[in-house]
Amino acid sequence: MHEDTYDFIVTGAGSAGCAVAGRLSEDGRYRVLLLEAGPKDTYPWIHVPLGYHKTFNNPRVNWMFDSEPEPELNNRVMYQPRGKVLGGTSSINGMVYMRGNAADYDEWRQRGCDGWDYESVLPYFKRAEDQERGADDFHGVGGPLKVTDHAWKPTLARAMHEAAQQAGIPANPDFNGATQEGVGYYQVTISKSRRWSSARAYLGDARRRPNLTVATSAHATRVLIENGRAVGVEYRTPGGLQTARARREVIVSGGVYGSPQLLMLSGLGPASHLRDHGIAVVRDMPGVGSNLHDHFNTYIAYKCAQPVTMNDLANSFTRQVLAGLQYAFGRTGPLASMGLYVGALVRSDRRLERPDLQINMFAWAIKERNRNGVVAQPFSAFGLSPVHLRPDGRGTVRLKSANPLAAPEIRFNFLKTASDWTAMLEGLRICREIGRQPALAPFVVEEILPGAGVADEAGLREHIRANGVSNLHPVGTCRMGRAVDDVVDPELKVYGIEGLRVADASIMPSIVAGNTNAPSIMIGEKCADMVRRAAA
Repeated sequence: MHEDTYDFIVTGAGSAGCAVAGRLSEDGRYRVLLLEAGPKDTYPWIHVPLGYHKTFNNPRVNWMFDSEPEPELNNRVMYQPRGKVLGGTSSINGMVYMRGNAADYDEWRQRGCDGWDYESVLPYFKRAEDQERGADDFHGVGGPLKVTDHAWKPTLARAMHEAAQQAGIPANPDFNGATQEGVGYYQVTISKSRRWSSARAYLGDARRRPNLTVATSAHATRVLIENGRAVGVEYRTPGGLQTARARREVIVSGGVYGSPQLLMLSGLGPASHLRDHGIAVVRDMPGVGSNLHDHFNTYIAYKCAQPVTMNDLANSFTRQVLAGLQYAFGRTGPLASMGLYVGALVRSDRRLERPDLQINMFAWAIKERNRNGVVAQPFSAFGLSPVHLRPDGRGTVRLKSANPLAAPEIRFNFLKTASDWTAMLEGLRICREIGRQPALAPFVVEEILPGAGVADEAGLREHIRANGVSNLHPVGTCRMGRAVDDVVDPELKVYGIEGLRVADASIMPSIVAGNTNAPSIMIGEKCADMVRRAAA
């Protein structure tokens, strides 16, 4: 068995892991090993913005997890695509740049997470960012992460934006600025019509550093713990099992599913569960793998009167060829975007202090979305999707097997409370209100999902049960805090184990109101800062 020694070992080259490894290696003082179970990010479709449809169910770059059947959703399984490639899920996601609401982070501080209030995390968002619009009180320039406006705003997107305002939602030019509420155009992690993943941002130049080793096809299987201290990592490669030792720290960045799984395989987790799988208990930690939660969404879909949607592209070979030529020779056209231009952050109840719904307005409508792929409606269509940002349901990630290569057991427990249902029903009402506005009249032929005939609450509930899905923003399974069942403290140190931290979306005490890639990168930036201070 091969063995080498580093100052720091980072397991997982996803949104946070790339940021941690990139920052820890940048001054040349420390020897850093970054382990990634998947391959290099050389698959061409990763880098084409609309190409994420090609990675959605591709086992070459995707873990393709499934949840357990969800009781409130007709026992349907929730497909969970997660990146298995340099960049992790930032290499296969929808590239929306959204930080969440400032009050989300203040709430973390109120839960005992000192240093994680909005004022404290904002500098890390700004440090990471290279904002196309320039620097201001909320944005930074010169950082590794490219953040840009859509280069192309089609007529349908402009009509959606206007329709939301006609429905009474105020315009908001910057969801990551002074206020979050309103309707606006999303910014994206795209540069010059190419995806800008965390790997592109933090490893592009860093890979040439002699003090950084990036090992792909290197699946971390166990953190080595001796006398209460993490001292290394065991990992599987095509050449066999290897071990690396860490002089200073191990940082686990395997994501909301991978991080708790690795901790449990290493003997850190619910004691009875570990014993059931024949794993020696190093420390009984009931919180490992608990507190799983995710945004939840469903759809309203409309048949479109004009051939201006992504469905028209998906259903026409000629259009696909033309789009390919546009992209190849001019980096323009539909392949240069990802079909989601406009969104709205709204409140399901005016008494709420901040938005709890995100209305995504898609230039497509689908028939099916699962591990077999995304199937578009066979005609021109578009959709509005209400996303519940503050779900009550909490689930778990557990081991199915002591085999580190086995997929974990994932349970969400969606729609377990009346407030979850109330928010989703109000989200459907708001979407329908947008859909009936004059600005969209030239585009709407009819509502095809759930259909104009579905108007009563019972019918809408059945629509949600049959069509609602995870919004693919899972968080929380290695929760940060100061409660007895929390996994990491506000320094991201695993309780009871020296030299071990977790840095990714799994540490979020509660989910943020928006997409989770940018917050995960912020977590990686902040973790690297804390690690460097401790090492100084």
